[in-house]
Amino acid sequence: MELIRFKGALPRKTRGATELFGIVLFIGLWYLLVALKHYKPSVLPLPHKVFLSIPDLWERYHLLRHAGYSVLLNLLGYFEAVVISVLFGFIIGLCPVFRALSERLLVAVRFLPLTPVLGVMSGLLGIGLNMKVQFLALGIAVYLLPVVVQRIDEVQNVYLDTVKTHGATKWQAIRTVIIPDVFSRLSDDVRVLIAISWTYIVIAEMINSSDGGIGSMVFVAQKQSRADMVFALIVIILAIGFVQDKIMKWGDARIYRHKFA
Repeated sequence: MELIRFKGALPRKTRGATELFGIVLFIGLWYLLVALKHYKPSVLPLPHKVFLSIPDLWERYHLLRHAGYSVLLNLLGYFEAVVISVLFGFIIGLCPVFRALSERLLVAVRFLPLTPVLGVMSGLLGIGLNMKVQFLALGIAVYLLPVVVQRIDEVQNVYLDTVKTHGATKWQAIRTVIIPDVFSRLSDDVRVLIAISWTYIVIAEMINSSDGGIGSMVFVAQKQSRADMVFALIVIILAIGFVQDKIMKWGDARIYRHKFA
């Protein structure tokens, strides 16, 4: 009954076996869809064809170089977005004047359609690496900046009142209470945005695809009608994102041990 217990937790071995079965079931359904002629192999290739195309991507299309470019783009845009969001998030969250000036704009900007903005940014910044980094940073910051403000609002007043009774100044309260509290919860928000960042990377790299990147490889594979390569590149993006998520989660567990106690 542990398998269907409401909000229960599976034993480690059972969970591992269940996860493996889920992967096998997914691949089996994939084969079945193609076998039943619901989708042509040119549209939905067989799973083994997808994985067999990876060596070709590695040798003929220089997968490692393109993946390295995409990871660099991801890290640069991600770092810039986090710095900007934290800096302006704290200014807005802690200063009522700046909050009043920007609150309506923050609500509106979350609905900004970023794909059309890519054309505007290309006109302003060109079509090189800098434009792609700025586009990625914008795509992350429009989500992260309001979250930083929200996390500041969630700091419980009882902690601030406690340090004030001990004679702490405003800066000491920010440094010893607000910053640690906000950062410990914000780390999860930053990690969740990995998925969004890879979506925007693929879009940005289709501009001036000669620069390289996994997104440019997807664009080339689509032009060549190589559905197997397109799916293989999607799998590779998923794998990179999964590794990034695990690394960030590992670092989070080392820095904020109390969250995992």
